Amino acid sequence: MRGATPVRDALDGAMTAIGAAGCETPRLDAEVLFAHVLGVSRERLLTDRDLAIAGPDVRAVQNAVRRRAVEREPVAYITGSRGFRRLELAVDPRALIPRPETELLVELAVAKLPRGARVLDVGTGSGAVALALADERPDLLVSGSDVSEGALELARANGDRLGLRVVWLWADLLAGVPDTFEAIVSNPPYVAESERGGLAPEILRHEPAGALFAGPDGLNVIRPLVAQAGARASVCLLAVEIGAGQAVAVAELVRGAGFESVRAERDLAGIERVVVGQRGGIDARGSQAGESEVGEPGESRDRR
Repeated sequence: MRGATPVRDALDGAMTAIGAAGCETPRLDAEVLFAHVLGVSRERLLTDRDLAIAGPDVRAVQNAVRRRAVEREPVAYITGSRGFRRLELAVDPRALIPRPETELLVELAVAKLPRGARVLDVGTGSGAVALALADERPDLLVSGSDVSEGALELARANGDRLGLRVVWLWADLLAGVPDTFEAIVSNPPYVAESERGGLAPEILRHEPAGALFAGPDGLNVIRPLVAQAGARASVCLLAVEIGAGQAVAVAELVRGAGFESVRAERDLAGIERVVVGQRGGIDARGSQAGESEVGEPGESRDRR
């Protein structure tokens, strides 16, 4: 093809530029961006020796690489999509990009909730948790709420495109939410302000700060959420994603809110990532692999 550049050569240049910018996964980033622009699989990029880039695709690739390397924009925002569980979700700066560790919330709810339970995903963002629950447990009555109108628009669009039944609610935590839910799951803001300087440019420059930061200790949203959930007699299960090192403090809050069985669930990296409280109508099972009983404040815990 006249004026065309072999994809392999173009990929090498893109990887060099992205790596020089300080991005941690330059090869993966370049492959995903090229595959997106060219409309092919990553496998074909590596196996089709005749694949070349030409015409409008050249400018599109250059623009994508510039956004990644110069502006440090997340790959998911550039491509407009991110996989989560079995779903491919549309993503943009109106909401956080779904993380793999958040899939633990879905796993817990799928395993623990009885048939027909009413569950609310508080701070739903792109709708990832709520939609995954509706996909994997269609018997559940799933709702998703957020204080951000933009995030709710994104979540609703994802639900409509995927054809999954979720009720979307505008709400500031549980204020004004009907007292009809047996389960509350949430990935709330939990990054302490003191950790701001340690975050990658991709996060600080592009993801919504309101969905990240939560005061000096990262618990300014979790505290009222736990208190509000505990005050509702209908809520039998509360599962909250947390940051590394927050398990003991959050478990104390959950116990104080009246939940009888409280434990931390570890993610694949071994970090206590979700605190779960159970009481009443949902059977509180014993610890399983990946679970750990959370000690009273003052006990030594592995923070990483």
